[in-house]
Amino acid sequence: MRKAIACVVAIVSALAALAAYGGEASTGGDPVAQLAAELHDKGWIAFAAPGTGGAWDIFLARPDGSDRRNLTNTPDFEEVAPRFSPDSTKMLYRRLAKGTQLDHDKWGFQGQLVIAEPDGGNPIVFGDEGEFPWASWSPDGKRVVCLDKKGIEVVDLATKEIVERYPRQGIYQQLCWAPDGAWFCGVANHGGASWTVVRVNAKSGELNPVRSYQNCTPDWFPDSRHIILSSRPAGQPGAEGYGYTQLWMVSGDGQEQRLVYGEDGFHIYGGALSPDARYVAFTRFPKDGSGAAYGGAPLCIMRMADAPSIGGLSPDLRRLHPDTKDGPILVLDPAWEPHWTYADVGGDR
Repeated sequence: MRKAIACVVAIVSALAALAAYGGEASTGGDPVAQLAAELHDKGWIAFAAPGTGGAWDIFLARPDGSDRRNLTNTPDFEEVAPRFSPDSTKMLYRRLAKGTQLDHDKWGFQGQLVIAEPDGGNPIVFGDEGEFPWASWSPDGKRVVCLDKKGIEVVDLATKEIVERYPRQGIYQQLCWAPDGAWFCGVANHGGASWTVVRVNAKSGELNPVRSYQNCTPDWFPDSRHIILSSRPAGQPGAEGYGYTQLWMVSGDGQEQRLVYGEDGFHIYGGALSPDARYVAFTRFPKDGSGAAYGGAPLCIMRMADAPSIGGLSPDLRRLHPDTKDGPILVLDPAWEPHWTYADVGGDR
């Protein structure tokens, strides 16, 4: 079933891409084709998608969608949420029992943590079911930070011992460690509001809100000063009070707030920056939940230099953001929770 849905999503995404960009052929004058050519040698993107048997597997592909390969291909398990270590010598992901319904909001508590080579080789199950939830690499790749019910826990990978612990302070999902090691970010109940992205000092535990009201999936820019996240701003006109999720760039202190990409009628999730922050990958789907229940959502890539960009007609969103650049968007096959590296983890074929 998921395979069939994924095929439908792929067809819909292709048609949407043609509609959005006039159905141009892949010629030298096509801005989307130019973006694809520019991206080809920009490393590799790992992501989850349904494999041949319909179960979630970890895939690897060039950022233009070429040289796609299944790294896990395990019909007896579901593997999701790959993340390269900072030096790209390892990859972590979560392995779920076959048939487990992936939860868009709680996947970090599901399944077991697995650590493997960056090409998926030599996978080692690191813990039992539900252990080491929301594991995120430390800057040196020797530890992970996890979000346990007891608090924020820093775990040494060599010994599996907790070496540091901080209060949760309302954080309940999507914990992530900054590249400079100085900060954590996550989604929290804070100041009477749920779905608030917060920043936590990794030494003192001091917390500050970054963006409030309906925000999730935060991740760090390479400078450790900015965060990319999905946000559903309140009171969007034409959205019947519900709203569409957009991709935003915000500063760690919450003072800078900038739209990256939005489109009326679509929810934007999974923002994954290239290591130099020149590009960003994200998923785009008409239903909320990033395609977790539908075999993923079309993977899209744009230049950060083209932010803010708005897709489709989106008249209400364009009135709110008249400075839109409307840069090209490369639309690829469905994926879920992508992560990007410039290391040659895929090699040549």
